[in-house]
Amino acid sequence: MGVRDLLLITAFRHRINEPNIDAGFEQFAALTGKPVTYEGFCNSVASTLRDGLIREPIRLPEGALQCHWHLELTPAGVAAARLLLSKQPPD
Repeated sequence: MGVRDLLLITAFRHRINEPNIDAGFEQFAALTGKPVTYEGFCNSVASTLRDGLIREPIRLPEGALQCHWHLELTPAGVAAARLLLSKQPPD
């Protein structure tokens, strides 16, 4: 499974909300337990954002003093993750 697919499935199953992308990557790596490079993670975030599968990950919540990093699927991303999961063999 590629990093992009892993990103979609992880975002479908888990909520990642961290202070920055570095912490987001660490949380992603901990959740997946797969060997993923930081570059591969960043490329996957960029491609899924470009394709409209995730929402803009850098946010400044109202009243916050600094930005936060979120991994959240769009409706198209949810559909893509469900399709990927339907194709996986049962555990």
